[in-house]
Amino acid sequence: MRGVDIIIKKRDKGELTLAEIEYFIKSFISGEVTDYQASALLMAIVLNGMNPRETTDLTLAMANSGHMLDLSDVVDLAVDKHSSGGVGDKTSLAVLPIVAACGLPVGKMSGRGLGFSGGTLDKLESIPGYRVDLTTEEFKHQLKEKGIVLTGQSLDLAPADGKLYALRDVTGTVESIPLIASSIMCKKLAAGAQAILLDVKTGLGAFMETVEQARQLANLMVDIGQLAGRDVVALLSDMNQPLGYAVGNSLEVIEAIETLQDNGPEDFLEHCLYVSAYMLVLGKRANDLTEGRAMAEKSIADGSAFEKFRVLVAAQGGDVSYADDTSKFPRAALVEVVESPQNGYVAQIQARSVGEAAVALGAGRARKSDPIDHAVGFVIHHKVGDQVKKGEPLFTIHANDQGKLAEAREAVFSAHAFREEPVEHLPLFYE
Repeated sequence: MRGVDIIIKKRDKGELTLAEIEYFIKSFISGEVTDYQASALLMAIVLNGMNPRETTDLTLAMANSGHMLDLSDVVDLAVDKHSSGGVGDKTSLAVLPIVAACGLPVGKMSGRGLGFSGGTLDKLESIPGYRVDLTTEEFKHQLKEKGIVLTGQSLDLAPADGKLYALRDVTGTVESIPLIASSIMCKKLAAGAQAILLDVKTGLGAFMETVEQARQLANLMVDIGQLAGRDVVALLSDMNQPLGYAVGNSLEVIEAIETLQDNGPEDFLEHCLYVSAYMLVLGKRANDLTEGRAMAEKSIADGSAFEKFRVLVAAQGGDVSYADDTSKFPRAALVEVVESPQNGYVAQIQARSVGEAAVALGAGRARKSDPIDHAVGFVIHHKVGDQVKKGEPLFTIHANDQGKLAEAREAVFSAHAFREEPVEHLPLFYE
């Protein structure tokens, strides 16, 4: 068997066998299949797709490329969550402390920024000292002792996905339902979760732009999970506009902290409470969504959710004083408020344009070796459906380069559209 023959077969719209998929993944890990060959197969998959059987085989091959974590000796039931990526999506930073404060241990392995979508690890690294490279043993010990872990993908868990993930970001092969589904689910299966909550984004700022595409991805991931013997629930949530107000690494961490202190944006808080309720039901800590939501609300009100965030930061070596005093986070040298040019209603805030502008400022990567500027980003002051007045703040730019600031101003301004007549607010969830 040769890697090039497998590439050619998929290029010519052939259906790959289990043996071919397993051979290619094993050879990619060993180095026999090169980065450029893997990139060629990824592009062939983007162009020609994979059927559900091929996608499940790819998922299991990547999950089995390293160790399969068993958490049964640490917790009674391991629940994981994953978002398919979006703009301003700092949900894990708030939801994990909320559910952990409700007595549900939760350990999550997150990723870096991918395309225009920000990465949870990049956000967390704006806290000095925070470690995102826990070993498997450290992961299990912290989950048992603290009930909460939020780290990067362990090198010995699904290493094939880690290598493919980095390639996809820089070869134009992010937006493929089989590749997204297999990447997400192989990590969930390898990380030992018995129950999984999937937050599948749809809209202008999501990889799945239509509800139908998002439903297709959600159904595929639920099927993969159930074939592997897991309990899986998928939510379809809106990503036509940024979630919350903050877009950018340290800005989003600050917003998540404010939300845990019951002082965050209304849409982001509602999103987190909804996701938390489902996780608490999946984790058998709540009997139904009403009870789960009440538990989540109580954890914010009594301060236990914020305290769990502090426990998380301290356990992974981060400077807790940043959680206690968010003014310590890195700040951009240039801060500019852009005002509304007219009276009216906000009809659109093109989330993808905002995400791409944040990457251009330095909040994300154009190449996998690019450094991240944790201070830069935006605060978007309104939501679709809001009424605005001429001269009112529309968005604020945080930048460290005058030229990049000017480009960002134009891009985010163009992302906004207005109407004179009232506009309906967007739903948070579709189904």
